[in-house]
Amino acid sequence: MADTAKRADPPVRKRADARRNEQALLDAAATVFVASGVQAPVREIAAQAGVGMGTIYRHFPTRADLIIAVYRHQVQACVEAGPALLAAAETPHAALTQWIDRFVDFLVTKHGLAATLRADQQGFDTLIHYFLDRLVPVCAQLLQAAVDAGQISDDVDARELMRAIGNLSVGIEGDPDYDARRMAALLVAGLRVST
Repeated sequence: MADTAKRADPPVRKRADARRNEQALLDAAATVFVASGVQAPVREIAAQAGVGMGTIYRHFPTRADLIIAVYRHQVQACVEAGPALLAAAETPHAALTQWIDRFVDFLVTKHGLAATLRADQQGFDTLIHYFLDRLVPVCAQLLQAAVDAGQISDDVDARELMRAIGNLSVGIEGDPDYDARRMAALLVAGLRVST
């Protein structure tokens, strides 16, 4: 008996060069967002990426699409950085400190995200859950490694620490001389167990 069931087509995979181009666009957009905010002109992002504006619109039809893609791209970079830093850093506390620097940089690029996505509260809430689901476990892993090494006390909660760092990072909005990384470094230094 002939098989009459319809076979599903395999998922379409992007070519390697298309993936590289998209990654280059996301990196360029993140750089521009840090310097000029999320309302920066698309031509600025295209120039930074070395592509035409049509290429950006082909990948990201709306500004919100681009902002969300940059957000997800940077969350993934923070996720991947945690284990890599633990493997490479001299101590778990040093790995935690380096990861917190990256986390602060990530938070600083998000200024204006809420305003841009205000019309889509459900989409914004989804991003917040994505952020927490992905980053809290990485922060917890770094904290636990530092606890296990006897470098910090065991009463630090990853989510609370990330929230505190988020609150410290907000200060940059009203003062261009404010150094969120320095404030976060002071907080993380204060976690150390005195020996």
